[in-house]
Amino acid sequence: MKWFPAVLTLIAVFATFPSAASDYQLPSIGDPSGALITPREERELGAAFMRQLRQSVPIVDDREIEAYIESTGNRIVASSDSPTTQFTFFVVNEPSINAFAGPGGYIGIHTGLFLASESESELAGVLAHEIAHVTQKHLLRAYDAASRMSIPSAAAMLASILIATQDAQAGTAAMASVQAANIQRQINFTRANEKEADSIGMQALVRSGYDPMGMPTFFQRLQQNSRYYGDQAPSFLRTHPVTTDRIAEAQARAVQLKPTAGRKLTYDSLSFRLMRAKLRVQIADNEKKALTWFEKEIANRKNPDASLRYGKALALQANGRLTDASNLLLKLIKEDPDRIAYRLALADVELEQGKTKQALGRYTDALNLYPSNKMIMGYYAKALIKAKQPQKAKGIAEQILRGTSSPTPQSYHLMAEAAGAAGDKADAYEAIAEYYYLNGQTRTAIQQLDRALKVPNLDHIQTVRIESRLKQFKAEALAEENS
Repeated sequence: MKWFPAVLTLIAVFATFPSAASDYQLPSIGDPSGALITPREERELGAAFMRQLRQSVPIVDDREIEAYIESTGNRIVASSDSPTTQFTFFVVNEPSINAFAGPGGYIGIHTGLFLASESESELAGVLAHEIAHVTQKHLLRAYDAASRMSIPSAAAMLASILIATQDAQAGTAAMASVQAANIQRQINFTRANEKEADSIGMQALVRSGYDPMGMPTFFQRLQQNSRYYGDQAPSFLRTHPVTTDRIAEAQARAVQLKPTAGRKLTYDSLSFRLMRAKLRVQIADNEKKALTWFEKEIANRKNPDASLRYGKALALQANGRLTDASNLLLKLIKEDPDRIAYRLALADVELEQGKTKQALGRYTDALNLYPSNKMIMGYYAKALIKAKQPQKAKGIAEQILRGTSSPTPQSYHLMAEAAGAAGDKADAYEAIAEYYYLNGQTRTAIQQLDRALKVPNLDHIQTVRIESRLKQFKAEALAEENS
């Protein structure tokens, strides 16, 4: 599809063109009657978009947090209007309160929004809203509108849509070169979409078992706090305007949708609070501040939530107080033996203490509780590499890659580490090439495959596989450079 590099550049690079007229037109990628781009084309565009995104924004690289947000998002997708649509959920390490949907079902949640959510239903409400933007094809309709403009106008409009999700002022500046009529059309389009996404998203929330009040509650708190923001309003407020009417509509809709007595809806969960605590430690400016925050929260509560003690344990580990962290985690495990987050955290502390055998035992116990759990398998493989058992780690890494249709960069990096430690150079080069490719570094990926081809004694199948992938990467690199 020759239009991919051009459209991708418009979306991801966020560049504006001079306002001079152009004779060039974008190829038509859809029409108003509903014949939009095919699902395959949309997915390919989304994957290319994600590769570009990884070059410019910091993605949270944590298997446990990634597994949590994927599980929460997919629970909603399963009850949406398009339960078979493939989605990819990820967390962006940005303090702003924001979320966005990209083409192909790629949905990002900022760490700032994750921490601002006070219950799982609030976070689920935001995810449901963004999922609805995808299932209702709002993004594809925006691309369809862009396909009827000149390249400069289309570039400005498509760029402004996605710039605005990160920085409203920059989005407005990007729109400055677009004709006034085009600007107004896009503004009207998004207002209608926001209302539809609220309605459709809330229906999916209830069907998936979440309390729909989470959505208006989150909106209401943002609006109440907006008077403190001044000119620094959260990105989510600027790109998803929260008015009194919108909150009232959401509350009324939530009351109508709430089931009758007898069915209990999820409003909050310990899993959500644990991952929020973990995230708070990971993104803290410094370890001492994180520990102080958890200690203060615990001291101010008569019966501190388990998530606060878990967060304190992680903060103790971050400050090098491994024995204290271990003791606190052991107490948590005694209270809740099957809680996987506690077991993984303790195993990580034990690895740092040099208690490798104990740590490996905890990972195998965890896999006995949750067989074939890819998140646990990833941690176990990393521990096996540290324990100088690279062949076993490589076998697990291969299982992880075989078990998913869309492997993550992290999965390929794990494979590269394991293969490299095992002395399998060609496999290591292949895996690290895929890692670089998924991170948008196609030229670096090509270099790695060139090295793989120079490894002695490659078998025929491996040679053909590497050459085929190398040909694809070179074609894509050339298309990117010529777009």
